Amino acid sequence: MAERSSIEWTDATWNPVRGCTKISPGCKHCYAETFAERFRGVKGHPYEQGFDLRLVPEKLEEPLRWRAPRRVFVNSMSDLFHEKVPENYIAAVAEVMVRADWHTYQVLTKRSARMRDLLKDRLRFASSQRHIWWGVSVEDKRNGLPRVEHLRSAPARVRFLSVEPLLEDLGSLDLSGIHWVIVGGESGFGARVMKPEWVISVRRQCREQHVPFFFKQWGGVRKSRNGRKLEGRTYDEMPIEQKPPQAHSLRLMA
Repeated sequence: MAERSSIEWTDATWNPVRGCTKISPGCKHCYAETFAERFRGVKGHPYEQGFDLRLVPEKLEEPLRWRAPRRVFVNSMSDLFHEKVPENYIAAVAEVMVRADWHTYQVLTKRSARMRDLLKDRLRFASSQRHIWWGVSVEDKRNGLPRVEHLRSAPARVRFLSVEPLLEDLGSLDLSGIHWVIVGGESGFGARVMKPEWVISVRRQCREQHVPFFFKQWGGVRKSRNGRKLEGRTYDEMPIEQKPPQAHSLRLMA
């Protein structure tokens, strides 16, 4: 069975890597760490080791067993491009994504320089696949905007930004070569405030540069109460998904 997801912009999660380490302000209140550490020491639980980084090779071929096409968030509980994940293992994950091409994969990282370098080299075989979307997290100007430049210079077919948690006004954005922008506020205990004008600025620039805009949430301690409407409407825009020829027959089989 797929790990069904409540994340608004995906259908399922796939975690062939678990755990991570903090590298920027966007990591301060990491939801994945909070979840994983609840189960540290619980014998037999997938997160018995808490948020310590580890490979999970038994999960590698999971998408091949999911017959119905779906959007798959890759490593929602980690970062595929973490410096301690071996290149061979990253390549093995990418090989599965290429093989199980009836799904759409959403790969998101804060280690954008490593992703860029591997897409130019070891992962070149996967970089131009239209069903694999490569994205970076953008929380502020100092840490997030350089990641956008790394992504733009990568030979990716579909590029996206996850602007969550949005921690400040990002100012003027160059969205050339970017195919999708998600914006969201931080949620949970200690959540930092996201101002409406910051979101509106990103939405305006997406409109001006013809980039699909997805507003995920306002966040906060009680995110369900705050909802996900921006100026009275919901934004669920996405890139056009182009499936390979065999996807139609696989969908009929599911």
